Amino acid sequence: MKKILMLTAFALAGLAAAQDTTTPSTDTTTQTDTSTTQTDTTSTSTTQTDTTTAPTDTSTTTTQTTTAAPATEVDPSTLSASDNFTRAQELAVQADVAYPVPFFDRTLWKASVTHAFYAANQEATNRDYQAYLAQLYTKTQWWINAYNAWSRLGNLSDQEKQLASLSAAKLAYIALQRGDRDTARRYVQQGQAWADSPSLQSIQRRL
Repeated sequence: MKKILMLTAFALAGLAAAQDTTTPSTDTTTQTDTSTTQTDTTSTSTTQTDTTTAPTDTSTTTTQTTTAAPATEVDPSTLSASDNFTRAQELAVQADVAYPVPFFDRTLWKASVTHAFYAANQEATNRDYQAYLAQLYTKTQWWINAYNAWSRLGNLSDQEKQLASLSAAKLAYIALQRGDRDTARRYVQQGQAWADSPSLQSIQRRL
């Protein structure tokens, strides 16, 4: 098994970014979580509507001049879980080189997440696959999927708690921006249960 790509540097930078006055180009409050079974109307609860299909891009794609995924990209449904996991890691490395900022709607990141999604669903009991998918959701700023993926994992390592807390902080900030204080408060409470941060404390003071 290849070493799982870990995202500590991104998590530390992202925690501070939760207080920014702008939100990512991909509006995660309207995205669909592809791997949970709970439903959410974002104005009243913390979960989201799920589907059983592979991730689909619901945001406006930013034009890129970097190299896209190869035309010979293999259909992930034809690969084994281990092959999809390996392919997800390979594509993530390529995406890190190709794009200055990671977003799910970038071609290589989208392909990486899709392969990781298939691996995680093909072997639902494999924690490595589940954790890697949660990391990719976090890195590509698909916050609701990241939050739900970390929630499903249960016991988290210290590094995973930081990433999970980041997803909660982002969702709390988005909820607060639209005036939904109850939802923001729930995200803050869960985020602090994972790992408290200056961002969560700042949002809490505004509730």
